[in-house]
Amino acid sequence: MEASLIGFAVLLILIFLRLPIAFAMALVGFIGFGECVNYHASLSMVSTVASETGMDYGLSVVPLFILMGNFVTEAGLSNELYNSSYAFLGHRRGGLAMATIVACGGFSAVCGSSLATAATMSKVAMPSMRKFGYADSLATGSIAAGGTLGILIPPSVILIIYGIMTETDIGKLFAAGVLPGMLGICCYLGAIYFATKRNPEIGPPGERVSWDKRIDSLKGIWGVLLLFFIVMGGIYAGIFTPTEAAGIGATGAFFFIWGRGKLTLPLLKTVLISTATTTAMIFTILIGALIFANFVNVVGMPFALADFVLSWNVAPLLVVVILMAIYVVLGCVLESLSMIMLTVPVFYPMIEALGFDLIWFGIVVVCITEISLITPPIGLNVFVLKAVLPDVKLGTIFKGVTPFWMADIVRLTLIVLFPPISLLLANMM
Repeated sequence: MEASLIGFAVLLILIFLRLPIAFAMALVGFIGFGECVNYHASLSMVSTVASETGMDYGLSVVPLFILMGNFVTEAGLSNELYNSSYAFLGHRRGGLAMATIVACGGFSAVCGSSLATAATMSKVAMPSMRKFGYADSLATGSIAAGGTLGILIPPSVILIIYGIMTETDIGKLFAAGVLPGMLGICCYLGAIYFATKRNPEIGPPGERVSWDKRIDSLKGIWGVLLLFFIVMGGIYAGIFTPTEAAGIGATGAFFFIWGRGKLTLPLLKTVLISTATTTAMIFTILIGALIFANFVNVVGMPFALADFVLSWNVAPLLVVVILMAIYVVLGCVLESLSMIMLTVPVFYPMIEALGFDLIWFGIVVVCITEISLITPPIGLNVFVLKAVLPDVKLGTIFKGVTPFWMADIVRLTLIVLFPPISLLLANMM
């Protein structure tokens, strides 16, 4: 236990010294394993982890879903989703912000990336909201918060990584993310409703659209909605595995962009390079996390921690609350994917020993990670928006996300206290 605590302390120092977290975890894991066993075994462990991770068939789901998301993004789906959402909601008070949330939810269902969702939707939604006199705080807050849905609504890369690290069924994790994702959208819409009710000037209503135009707006999104239902429906019904679903999704997205006449050789090159770059980043972090996890496991930290917590004789739910507080603190200084890869190998054996469902815990962890994406002082989605909208002050964006942050706390509380919200669909598979 002492060795693992020293390892964590060194790891945090290296991270604060700006060493990339993948290399920090790999370095601490290699040296720690070498000191506890021997360096010959440590070298063998590192080479085995790197080769097996790179050749793992199960991990092929990651680049395929990323490729699907990149194709759909380049096809210009974000504009159609926003226009359709605006047609149905734009005439209400705060309606454009509500449309942004709904569009973000739909876009994240095929994109799977919070940062990409926030960056893309900011270019689509911000001009319209400024046109109708929306306050920058509400406009940017809705975009930043809506972007966080990208890591929960399936297919989610973070849920895939969690499933691989905990050996949990990825298909069931995807099913478990659907209802919490829908609940998140509803909570965000409620936050906009109460914010604009308190101060109607921050979100004046837009123009009312006729029902003919509303129905017509759905024509631009039916293809990708069909793709989403084929992918998720196939997984849910057991017709194909998540890996096969990812292949079908990537192929369908290719034909989607091709059918729109937007597929060119330069665009295909851009999509493939972007997919390869993102995949390499994720795999590098994953390999570093697995090396560090091997060190933590060889010194017995997860099981020692579980025994220590069980000796408290407190309610298991209180332990979960403490872990959530730890995640919120870590989320202020760490990127979401890195945070999950760093902590899950340590925490999940303890959660399993306490009798909690690992699928439920995975959804809880992702919800907390969503909160960290809009929590100061880091809040990566906030900084992405700041980079895309340099004329908006950072303080304005953080002010705008406050109602959504509170809505996230409400949703997290409901998911923790009522596990069936997460487990209903998963248990029906």
